Amino acid sequence: MPGNLSFEELKTAVEKGEIDTVLVALVDMQGRLMGKRFQAEFFVDGAYEETHSCNYLLATDLEMETVQGYKATSWAAGYGDYTMKPDMTTLRRVPWLEGTAMVLCDVLDHHTHEEVPHSPRAVLKKQVKRLEAMGLKPFMASELEFFMFRESFEEAGDNGYRGLKTYSAYNEDYHIFQTTKEEGVMRAIRTGLQGAGIPVENTKGEADAGQGEVNVRYSEAVDMADNHVIIKNACKEIAWQKGQALTFLAKWNANMAGSSCHVHQSLWTLDGKPAFLDKDGQYGMSDMMKHYLAGLLAHAGEFTYFLAPYINSYKRFKEGTFAPTKAIWSLDNRTAGYRLVGEGTKGIRVECRVGGSDLNPYLAYAAMLAAGIDGIENKLELEPEFTGDAYKAARARGIPTALRDATVALKRSKMLRAAMGDDVVDHYVHAATWEQKAFDDAVTDWEVARGFERA
Repeated sequence: MPGNLSFEELKTAVEKGEIDTVLVALVDMQGRLMGKRFQAEFFVDGAYEETHSCNYLLATDLEMETVQGYKATSWAAGYGDYTMKPDMTTLRRVPWLEGTAMVLCDVLDHHTHEEVPHSPRAVLKKQVKRLEAMGLKPFMASELEFFMFRESFEEAGDNGYRGLKTYSAYNEDYHIFQTTKEEGVMRAIRTGLQGAGIPVENTKGEADAGQGEVNVRYSEAVDMADNHVIIKNACKEIAWQKGQALTFLAKWNANMAGSSCHVHQSLWTLDGKPAFLDKDGQYGMSDMMKHYLAGLLAHAGEFTYFLAPYINSYKRFKEGTFAPTKAIWSLDNRTAGYRLVGEGTKGIRVECRVGGSDLNPYLAYAAMLAAGIDGIENKLELEPEFTGDAYKAARARGIPTALRDATVALKRSKMLRAAMGDDVVDHYVHAATWEQKAFDDAVTDWEVARGFERA
């Protein structure tokens, strides 16, 4: 569901002195919240209509570098303003921040007041509108994994992110005793998110020392993407408040598991019927579901960048780690990139296991929906299911093994260009190219340690 606070309720809370601050945020290319803290009285007096931000917020990298070469903005164009238009359906309390509410914004062109096409929320909303025209509504769910450490963020940074100690000393997958030790943080995350209007299902230990996962209720695509970015921000803020560091880096240590973002997805009719279900079909799959899944597989390489946007993202795809290496489908098989879940029930759905915890949900969801729509429109035939250990399937369709390969596939994708627009695809190709260049120009600790004396 969207936010849990109406504008009238906000005004009442401000008058009573319960809320004094309103976080007004857009979502950047990396899936982070960027914006301003408004004095609540000023927000309810008029700032709820709109505010402004520098348009470089959708043209920077993780370091906030003003990357050159973007068509949308540059030094030559003067780095002007975007209009941030609060989506008041996302207004919510932020229980873990005293006296604070939050609202997410759509990003509009300062002059035309049209949505900026490459803004993540607009990219997803475009695909949702395409489905609505087909009489369909997409539902999604993100399973977010992360690692938690004994050190604070400040201590981790001061030590160069070396020698970090995970919060537990052993694999804590489903482990109740170990996760009890972490409840000071995890309980605060669950109750905080629930209080912010995000319906929490559970938290659990994951498949390595210090690794956890948070799961929330399946929801409509834009609402789930909104929830996803708030969840990540909340986890970091709450961990920081408790003196811990927490990371969504896809692969923080070469000898440990990676952190994924499995994305569950299904389509429903506008009158609330499961469009993926046909009880007479194989495993209960409707023809529409088969075409949708066929689209995901046919275009898997083309949208991998949106599931794995950084150099580090590709370090996660390793045999025997529950991170997939093959873009194939299978029934309830965690070695395959795409898993059929909920067979024969109204909850039947596709779980994409390719994405890492570092993805931007709006872009990832949009890319997968675009591929699925292509499968439906062209009635693509679903290949036979894979059975067995997908890691051993030498001839199966592989996942791109490096950012450079995924960037080429994105650039060449006719499907994504048709679905998103050339300017949008080119914008993110440029982001990927810059990320690759930044790494290629860097001298890493590994290179120095390996060659300092022996080279």
